[in-house]
Amino acid sequence: MRAVVLHQFGAPENLRLETVPDPVPGGGQVLIEVRAAGVHLIETAMRQGLDIGPPLPELPAVFGGEVAGVVASVGPDVDTAWVGAAVATAHSGPGGYAERVVADVSSLHRIPAGLDHEAAVAMVVTGATAVGLLDIAALTREDVVLVTSAAGGVGRLVVQFARHRGATVVGAAGGPEKTAAVRELGADLAVDYNRPDWPDTVRAGLGERRVTAVLDGVAGEKGRAAFGLLAEGGRYIGIGASSREDFLPDEAELKERRVTFTDALALLLEGQDAPVDEARALAAAADGTMVPSVQAFPLSRAAEAHAALEARATTGKVVLVPDAG
Repeated sequence: MRAVVLHQFGAPENLRLETVPDPVPGGGQVLIEVRAAGVHLIETAMRQGLDIGPPLPELPAVFGGEVAGVVASVGPDVDTAWVGAAVATAHSGPGGYAERVVADVSSLHRIPAGLDHEAAVAMVVTGATAVGLLDIAALTREDVVLVTSAAGGVGRLVVQFARHRGATVVGAAGGPEKTAAVRELGADLAVDYNRPDWPDTVRAGLGERRVTAVLDGVAGEKGRAAFGLLAEGGRYIGIGASSREDFLPDEAELKERRVTFTDALALLLEGQDAPVDEARALAAAADGTMVPSVQAFPLSRAAEAHAALEARATTGKVVLVPDAG
């Protein structure tokens, strides 16, 4: 089979499509014909050899933890009824950037009717993360919610869910194209946070209303600006740090403004019931509560996918799909 292999840490071009042996399912495992594999920003850092999250893999390595596809065969002691099933999993191995992969049968979710493989793989991790973060955020229809990185994989889902709850939603993203995408999601106000005056645009757009909750997926200086827009008694909920910069408000300022600060992503990583949230996310996509946006790249263009993701030149969830033919 073909797989995208990394032999040396470095540039996106180090990801190379090669022929490798087919994996063989062991006890309790299935072999999946991959129809879509998720690509994460953290994987671009790992490809560079940056030790800022999960442990770096031993090389050569094949990235990709989540896949959606069709069960081709099963290992010992696995019910053959799985063969032919459309499934998604967040726990494949040795890597999903490939034509085939093995996964534990216990990690599989059957893809709900009406949901395609690309949407399913977008939800099984990114969607599950969004579901868990939104539980912590506890949004209500009375909230005025500011979502940063609103055109990203998690951000788009958060915007949709907040609208579903009846909240007023301000979506902040980088550049006219992404701002337009946020507007199409139904945000009440969409702003370009690459413009230095974007906080003033938010204030003008809201009039006498103030932001009651910030769901910040950027951190750094943009996170600081978003924090500054919070009304007294509001809450800042950290849901990521795509800027790779920290943001931690001063305790005295939090107390003075009576603002609560929650690192929701850290809380989620400590206590998430991942299989439950994965199933909830797939169901939410199937019933239309949260519809993921997917940007697909052929497997042979994995390097291009990484480069686009690093350059913030993507909208929604980046996935790899089989090459045509």
